[in-house]
Amino acid sequence: MAAVVMMATWRDGLFTLSNGTVRQEFAGRGVRGLTRDSQGGALAIVDNRTLARRTADTRWHTLATSSTDLSCCVEVGDVIYAGTDDARVLRIDAGGRSQALAGFETVAGRDRWYAGSAIVNGQRLGPPLGIRSMTATLGGAVLLVNVHVGGIPRSVDRGATWQPTLDIDIDVHQVCAHPTRPDWVIAAGGAGLCVSRDAGATWALEQAGLHASYCSAVEFAGEDILVAASSDHFTAQGAVYRRPMEDPRPLEPVEGLPRWIEGICDTDCIDANGSTVALADRAGKVYLSDDLGRTWSCRATGHPNPSGVAIV
Repeated sequence: MAAVVMMATWRDGLFTLSNGTVRQEFAGRGVRGLTRDSQGGALAIVDNRTLARRTADTRWHTLATSSTDLSCCVEVGDVIYAGTDDARVLRIDAGGRSQALAGFETVAGRDRWYAGSAIVNGQRLGPPLGIRSMTATLGGAVLLVNVHVGGIPRSVDRGATWQPTLDIDIDVHQVCAHPTRPDWVIAAGGAGLCVSRDAGATWALEQAGLHASYCSAVEFAGEDILVAASSDHFTAQGAVYRRPMEDPRPLEPVEGLPRWIEGICDTDCIDANGSTVALADRAGKVYLSDDLGRTWSCRATGHPNPSGVAIV
């Protein structure tokens, strides 16, 4: 069966690309936190407060509603962990009941977290202090939460307790665990690519080969690392780089993609599933590869400001 590529947008629902056709779902509504689930479907946050699941038969079902804005989620077994825009983590069980993780709210260094922002045309812009992305290593042994801006807190006991990792001023925009190699985790930070070989306990910062150090999205494509970089969040152009996991050579631009994409490739806007890789730039151009990113084609245009992509 051909892969289905889904692209969520901040204000105009999401678009599914399959067999050369494009179909819109949730038209006119905000969709974020899009991620593949463990059942052949996807999870997403609709209108900020509703956690929904898209089943393999393309139907959406509400799993839970929240009294505060949700930002991202990750599924571990029959539990979903959801991040919020006010920097909390919720544990949502199979019955849709949610509980804030008290241990996350007492993680060391929390008092130094701050909201990231920038001055653009005389106005201060940027998201609130909150959870930007989440990931879990194989089997859910380690949970990692990307706070913007607050580093990557880490839990090895399913969220009961948390330990800080990574200097918060590296300004992380996404954290991603390898789907089959539990020791490997990568993160996109404002200071470069961050790589961990011990499941996020310690990190190394890389910048070699990048044209600029502001990294906004990461993904594993088989045994390669993909990372998006640009000069800043609001730039007119960015680029996507790769290197083999086990060969710490300088990063190189991904062959087959335009040297410069339109705007940044933002958090969650690169995804890989098997040999299929997809990414979206800020203009809403969706690039797809069926051979682990060796060759690419542009499959969709005209859906700007994506919030994420997922391949199911």
